[in-house]
Amino acid sequence: MAKSNQVRIIGGAWRSRRISFPDHDGLRPSADRVRETLFNWLGQDLSGQRCLDLFAGSGALGFEALSRGAAGVVMVEKSRRVCEALRRNAELLAAKNLQLHCADALEFATAAAADAAARFDVVFLDPPFRSNLAAQALPRIAPLLRARARARVYVESATAFTASGDWRVLRQGRAGQVHYTLVTYGD
Repeated sequence: MAKSNQVRIIGGAWRSRRISFPDHDGLRPSADRVRETLFNWLGQDLSGQRCLDLFAGSGALGFEALSRGAAGVVMVEKSRRVCEALRRNAELLAAKNLQLHCADALEFATAAAADAAARFDVVFLDPPFRSNLAAQALPRIAPLLRARARARVYVESATAFTASGDWRVLRQGRAGQVHYTLVTYGD
């Protein structure tokens, strides 16, 4: 039997509830301290906001957003085994307003750009650790932002985020080897 790991939801309606996820190469959930900082930056109440959890992994960011009142969360995860764990967690939490897509994140973002209904206020971009997928995903995310100047994108990676083009850093921090940054697009 595959080893199962757990992460705790830190705020909102599901505060202190635990979700499980399997071992999987590159899957490394955002630490409690990092998630707490992120949701302090975003605000504790995400009511009315639509969120995209690209590279969902453990689902910690998407479930945390739902726990804090997000109007809807779309999770995208490529691994079928990890995707099945996300489904089980959604059932255990009786999560509403959650869409789960077992798909490649980059392909999903490219296809979603053509769908005018696929627009988000917050995007969580936490790809497998030490991958270059964040840099590949950012240009595909820009068309998915609902109100570009107000939408926020959270980037978590092994290297510090350097803003380029129309991306602007709002906040950033570091915890151990993890760099985390909140950015916006445009003016």
